[in-house]
Amino acid sequence: MKKIVSIVILSLLLVACGKTEIASLNTVSNIEELNTAIKDAKPGDNIVLANGTYKDFEIKFTGEGTEDKPITLKAETAGKVFIEGESSLEISGDYLEVSGLFFRNGHSPKTNVIAFRTSAKDVANYSKVTNCVILDFNNLERDQDNLWVQFYGKHNELSNCYIAGKTNGGPTVRVDLKGNQSIRNFHKIVNNHFGPRPRKGGARGETIQLGSSFTSMSPSNTTIANNLFEECNGEVEIISSKTNFNIIKNNVFYKSEGSVVTRHGNYVTVDGNYFIGDGVNDQYGGIRIINTGHWVINNLFYKIKGKNFRSPIAIMNGIPKSPLNRYNQVTDVVVAYNTFVDSDSPWQFGVGTNIAQADVLPKSEIRSARPLRTEVVNNVIYNSVGDANPIIEHDKADGVTFKSNIIYNNGVKIENSHGLISKELTLTDIGTDLSVPTSGYDDVEIYNGFDFKTITEDLLGNSRSKSNQIGAIVNSGSVNLDLLDKSKYGTDWYSNVVGAKDPTTYTVANTSELVAKLKAAESGDIIALTDGVFNISESLVVDKTITIQSKGNSEIIFEGAANTPAFSLNPYGKLTLKNIKLKGNGSNYAFASLKENMSNHFGLEVVDSEISNFNYALRVYKQAYSEEITFKNTAISNCENGIELSEETNDRGDYNTEYLTINNCNFDNVKQNVVDYYRGGYDESTIGGNLLITNSTFTNCGAKEKNKRLLNHNGIVNVNINNNTFKNNNVKFVSILWGAKNNVESENTVTNSGQIKTEENLVMTLMY
Repeated sequence: MKKIVSIVILSLLLVACGKTEIASLNTVSNIEELNTAIKDAKPGDNIVLANGTYKDFEIKFTGEGTEDKPITLKAETAGKVFIEGESSLEISGDYLEVSGLFFRNGHSPKTNVIAFRTSAKDVANYSKVTNCVILDFNNLERDQDNLWVQFYGKHNELSNCYIAGKTNGGPTVRVDLKGNQSIRNFHKIVNNHFGPRPRKGGARGETIQLGSSFTSMSPSNTTIANNLFEECNGEVEIISSKTNFNIIKNNVFYKSEGSVVTRHGNYVTVDGNYFIGDGVNDQYGGIRIINTGHWVINNLFYKIKGKNFRSPIAIMNGIPKSPLNRYNQVTDVVVAYNTFVDSDSPWQFGVGTNIAQADVLPKSEIRSARPLRTEVVNNVIYNSVGDANPIIEHDKADGVTFKSNIIYNNGVKIENSHGLISKELTLTDIGTDLSVPTSGYDDVEIYNGFDFKTITEDLLGNSRSKSNQIGAIVNSGSVNLDLLDKSKYGTDWYSNVVGAKDPTTYTVANTSELVAKLKAAESGDIIALTDGVFNISESLVVDKTITIQSKGNSEIIFEGAANTPAFSLNPYGKLTLKNIKLKGNGSNYAFASLKENMSNHFGLEVVDSEISNFNYALRVYKQAYSEEITFKNTAISNCENGIELSEETNDRGDYNTEYLTINNCNFDNVKQNVVDYYRGGYDESTIGGNLLITNSTFTNCGAKEKNKRLLNHNGIVNVNINNNTFKNNNVKFVSILWGAKNNVESENTVTNSGQIKTEENLVMTLMY
């Protein structure tokens, strides 16, 4: 064992007992030394992990510090201690602090990466994880759910960390309330940067979850404050509050495809947050409200275009006498002093009503209980482009009070105003690419509801006592915010800002050069094939972002074994194929994911190409996922199977790609699974998949299709089949559309190919 270096630190001389308290600084470099240092640690001691890489490193940090003298475990240099392989951190005891660690290149062997407990009974209290990074620390399979940070105990803190890249199931961070030792916990999740969480393609992709449905009646008193949530796109719920008395305050939600959701539990305060979109993406959301007693105040919604579940303010219908794990009725909620700028239909009521689906759902699933005793007051709406429907009632909002709300609507008449007061307003710059109305409505009488005197500050922390007015911001002079300055959040040593890199183009003339350059290339590079034939006998591995292209006279002939792909799409592999003729031997595949260990996403774009003589044009296996798959200006011919994305059959709402786009393509003599894209399970926690088929021709396809459907897209929520030609396809149906969802078709020509049918309500397996 290496020598443990001890540095004696001077401390207060205790004259009364004649003793000197000694704290130590112990530097350790392996698990044995670490465990010894932890075992011997006293209040005030500092345990230092020497710089280096620690693989398969399971840390159990226990001890009893004090408020004035915590026991610390820290990196010798923050960001220079790498925790890799199958590694984890567990903490139990009082007043313990961990800082400076970097979890990467691995996954946890446990159900969490960091846990504030070491056993069911041994939890942490008054302890902190700070200035750490967890990056892409994913389990090998998407369905191997786990958590990256799991809170237990009381008064614990996650602060100034950068956490990003979770692709497998399970919330990134969860607060658990199992046992009295974890109720009324007063945890803090503050000053963190939650970086991109990619779309998961199914439920169980929250960034933060507070409790669970079965502890939802318990008080948590957790605070989530001053964090940046950047591109947190895992599912419809960015923060899922499932307990009572939580505070979500002063956070920035930037280009995140989801919402803050009061999913279960009551009395949540959502105060002074910024929801910033781009004015285009209709998945960027705001706040969705369920249950009782929430206060939504002083928030700014800027260019949020989310619809329905992701609308800026979505107030749901509940289920009468709902069980804990479904949807309770909204009652006694306050939505006040918020400002909405260029956000479509910002107030939506009765969201989730599904009375029309009563024929296919049990009575216990029908959301018919409208909001009661809810106040929407003192809010400001500004629309540069007028919106005829700023208020949408999916069901009647007859239990909602509307008072002292104003709108600038650029002259457009409002269909359903609920007393909105029209005003001429102008925008004031308050920061980089951020403008809001801050004046022009001083004369509007403020609605004073019960306990409104507790709303003492505005979005910026200005006092409302002297110059109170409606909207999120009190007019108090010039403001210059820099909300997206990432140095304000997360660690003081890590940044996800990456400079642009010019791609390198490699020109290759033969197969050996192609194989060599594919291995040597960096992510973003281009491989250009000269004219000619490239005979490939083994799969080309794609594990980075790469483009393979030619001028149109290059052919890749794949001679590999049956059921192997010409292009093996690995984790992180994003392939763009342009102007390539790709030909198989009838038994192998053009493109395929790995069968297992797809720990991260892949991507595929095929443009101006020809694919022929394969068993599968594309085969995506279970638990593999691509955010986007695109075929454009491409011919697929003489293949046994076409585009196969149907192995997520667990009926938990999972699917293999978020966006499948087929544009201006020609399918000829594809015998089955021409397009097979599946999502199962009655689930609203995801976008639900997107299928776009346009300007394409399908001829002599589907001859071996057992269910006699040419295009299979069961359960996919967003389907658009437009301006296609279907000719001589031996099937009964070209497509069966889901009428109750966003399934549409138009301007298609169907000749001797069955029919396109719309079925209003599909019978789906209940997930709950």
